[in-house]
Amino acid sequence: MTTLPSYVLITPARNEANFIELTLKSVVAQTVLPLKWVVVSDGSTDGTDDLVRKYAFDRPWIELLRMPERQERHFAGKVLAFEAGRAKLEGLQYEIIGNLDGDTSFSPDYFEFLMEKFAANPRLGVGGTPFREGAFQYDYRFANVEHVSGQIQMFRRQCFADIGGYVPNKWGGIDLVAVIKARMKGWETRSFLEKTYEHHRKMGSAAKYSGVKGSFWDGQRDYAFGCDPLWQFTRCAYRSFARSPLILGGSLVFAGYFWSMLTRAPKMVPDDLVKFRRTEERQRLRELVKRRFSFGSGKPVVNEEPKSLREAPRR
Repeated sequence: MTTLPSYVLITPARNEANFIELTLKSVVAQTVLPLKWVVVSDGSTDGTDDLVRKYAFDRPWIELLRMPERQERHFAGKVLAFEAGRAKLEGLQYEIIGNLDGDTSFSPDYFEFLMEKFAANPRLGVGGTPFREGAFQYDYRFANVEHVSGQIQMFRRQCFADIGGYVPNKWGGIDLVAVIKARMKGWETRSFLEKTYEHHRKMGSAAKYSGVKGSFWDGQRDYAFGCDPLWQFTRCAYRSFARSPLILGGSLVFAGYFWSMLTRAPKMVPDDLVKFRRTEERQRLRELVKRRFSFGSGKPVVNEEPKSLREAPRR
């Protein structure tokens, strides 16, 4: 029988009383428990702390860490909370460290499944699964299986050290940057499609804007994080017909991106990451076109792993 790697979890939680009990119930029901789970209450003013204390009472592997209250909810604060939680893990011998949002729920064998994936592939640096949010779920004919969404993002400890951890940024994108940097360092990253988890807080609810402004801002953020122009155009065209609001949503995202490009807005990531990301996106676009023409010609379409996974350098 394969020995599974040990893992720890950190949950930055700010006013998650509506959802965090779902996460607490999911974790305590796991078939393979974490060595330690630090829940960092990031200035919560609702009942979040009381719920965590209830579950931690007779479970010494759960620890509540209270952070000072702050006025603004932003992604930089999440990184600071995560790092405060990571400091509580010093001295523990673990192989996998995970960011777990306090608005998720999942099956009892969820982390056992992921630990099996890490055990089977020593080159796997970041692992996770897709998520569902009501009726929404990414269409993985077009979404990148090499991206691991930040709601549940598991890192091999050495990989997390190699990338320098999460980088604080008020624009968000901390999960995206971490995964791209992992691939830049030669690690594999993967969302395994065999399982999913539920995300109970609507995506973008902690963002700076929502609605029409939110779509335009999404495009500005895509530019700031180095998305390739041709990939962005294709992605926005697909979004215009696949996600509500039809036409308007994708058009506004592209408008935000194009406006940032015209005004030469500053990037939020280093030039080498921009270059690496754009190279990957152009490659994915070529593979999508190749599969589309193969399908149209009547040739069988083989569902292969992305080339960047197959050819990642061995460590």
